[in-house]
Amino acid sequence: MDLEGLGDTVVYQLADAGLVHDASDLYGLGAERLAALERMGEKSAAKLVAAIDRSRETTLPRFLFALGIPNVGEATALALAEHFGGLDALQTASVEQVMEVPDVGPVVAAGVREFFDEGRNRKVIAKLLDHRLRWPAVATGRSEHQPLAGKTFVLTGTLPTLSRADAEGLIRRAGGKVTGSVTKKTDYVLAGESPGSKLEKATTLGVAVIDESELLKLAGSP
Repeated sequence: MDLEGLGDTVVYQLADAGLVHDASDLYGLGAERLAALERMGEKSAAKLVAAIDRSRETTLPRFLFALGIPNVGEATALALAEHFGGLDALQTASVEQVMEVPDVGPVVAAGVREFFDEGRNRKVIAKLLDHRLRWPAVATGRSEHQPLAGKTFVLTGTLPTLSRADAEGLIRRAGGKVTGSVTKKTDYVLAGESPGSKLEKATTLGVAVIDESELLKLAGSP
């Protein structure tokens, strides 16, 4: 539920007004009700409604991350989505099955299971789906060909065609690992536009820096 322009202040304002009790309530709001709020106005209300409507088109990793599952950050949400391929499979997975996901240990797996066992959480998810939140199918599993096996990548900047989630998925399916920090153990830094300090650290440590086209070649993608 990535709502561009919907900051914490607005969320608190909506909650204080009794309009929002959980994330699903956002999708039942209309411009007229929002415009009546203090310091909102018709134009701001219309922009907010438009942002909420756009957020119905999301991805499964973003949806899972936005649910606020304990210890599930963006990388873990992506790994869960790619492993299970769909929300239903994840919601019914046992702790042991969740632990089959790369880099997911017993604490995270137990937190995932407890989250989906909680009745209130299931109700919120059902309400969100009733509001027509949707996402494209997720490719599951790793390819038989593992050209990036044993290689560690760090991503920085904006890539020309691949989203961060797509790039991470490509790396993982080809056997590689994605981490958030550049160290001496990092094999490649995948850099796009406006890369930031991670590129500087890679240069200092002598870590190989590649672009999107080089990643595709390494991964054996057309």
